[in-house]
Amino acid sequence: MKIRYDMVCCFVIRPGESGRGWEFLQLRRSADDFLGGTWQTIYGESHAGETPVDAALRELREETGVFPDEFFKLSDAHVFYIAAHDTLWHSIQFCAMVNREATIVMDTEHDAFRWLGAEEAEVHFMWPGDRRSIQEIRGQIIGNGLAKPFMRVELPGR
Repeated sequence: MKIRYDMVCCFVIRPGESGRGWEFLQLRRSADDFLGGTWQTIYGESHAGETPVDAALRELREETGVFPDEFFKLSDAHVFYIAAHDTLWHSIQFCAMVNREATIVMDTEHDAFRWLGAEEAEVHFMWPGDRRSIQEIRGQIIGNGLAKPFMRVELPGR
């Protein structure tokens, strides 16, 4: 079995309509891609020499075309096993906050996107680890929890 530490994950949130509540972005993986047809958040691998922050920002840009207004690290890394690759992955988790007018431009890995209210997100993300991350985002980032200031990541060039 291989063990890898170079996976990143990035949830994308935006203010809800009329500034009420928050919405989570989901991307549907293309039918011919790994996990084709499933609705996911952004996952990707770091390139050689790339920090997890740089990798998450690159994956965000590649898969959605957006750059965040604010960026946060989550407290846990997801650890999961993919049998087809006989690999145990460790995935560093992030949350990108974008403005309501952000235009999503998908890459070829995805064929659709949708925004879900925060309550819906906990139901419509299939992986238990994703649902735990959504709870943390709702409690600490959206809910201005005690840890929020320590979760914020300074964005390059700001």
